[in-house]
Amino acid sequence: MKKAILSVLGYDRPGIVAAVTGILFDLNCNIENVSQTILQTQFSGSFIVTMPQDLSLDDLYEKFIENLTPMDLHVHIEPLLKKKAAFATRESEPFVITTKGPDRQGLVAGISEVIAAHGVNITNLQAVFKGGDEPGDNIMIYEVDIPIDIDQQALYRELREKAKTLTLDISIQHRNIFETINRI
Repeated sequence: MKKAILSVLGYDRPGIVAAVTGILFDLNCNIENVSQTILQTQFSGSFIVTMPQDLSLDDLYEKFIENLTPMDLHVHIEPLLKKKAAFATRESEPFVITTKGPDRQGLVAGISEVIAAHGVNITNLQAVFKGGDEPGDNIMIYEVDIPIDIDQQALYRELREKAKTLTLDISIQHRNIFETINRI
């Protein structure tokens, strides 16, 4: 089975997802995973697809260029190759780390540096910065997988210390608790 990952970027407007998925459907590609969001005014979408054996990456790319260039969208396609993980997968638990505070440079870098130093993997990150000093206007939500064999108390302590130096409020919750609390 041939797999590809494609990224689509451009100014947001209605119909982008319909155009992308329509092309994939017409070419008999199966969508396995999608991550799509709007970043300010920009559409950003990533799709992992299974392709028919007789469809080349070049043909897929040409079809996207033909159909998406008039929409002023940029496309990048490459094969999805099975590679060994860059790091050893370890048994882990899903957590959600949320920070709020005044906007300034280095917020994501500071928190993610602590996360990485403990071998924690960020699986999803959403950050909204509206600027200014209103804490509720500047929110970061990190979904992470925390290995069960690390010193979690040291991780929590270092995250809280880093958040304090960045003037951030921080919350660290198991994903199940986060989802239960935020279900309303």
